[in-house]
Amino acid sequence: MSDDGLDPVIHAPARLRLMVTLAALPDGDTLSFTRLQDMIGLTPGNLITHLRKLEGAGYVQTDKTGSGVNALTTVALTRDGRTALERYTSALRRLLDTAEPARTEPARTEPASRD
Repeated sequence: MSDDGLDPVIHAPARLRLMVTLAALPDGDTLSFTRLQDMIGLTPGNLITHLRKLEGAGYVQTDKTGSGVNALTTVALTRDGRTALERYTSALRRLLDTAEPARTEPARTEPASRD
């Protein structure tokens, strides 16, 4: 966890999209690897890399059934993953709430030129 409470495992844009996509499912539901790949727009290699990172943190669970052309890999958000995403979004909201709006300076007008 970083000093601002943002989990670096989730913070990477692709992993954040994965977590949010899986969190939109009812608890216990899964997505197939290929459906998740289509939804997120990652190559198979990139998706595998990000899923391994999330699985290593205990945030997602993958299950492979069958083999060859009948193989099916499904992905689900774990209870720990759902909790981690809730902590992450809370930390992000707190961070955004403390941000001060940018100050805008009045537009400068050029003096009229004398022709």
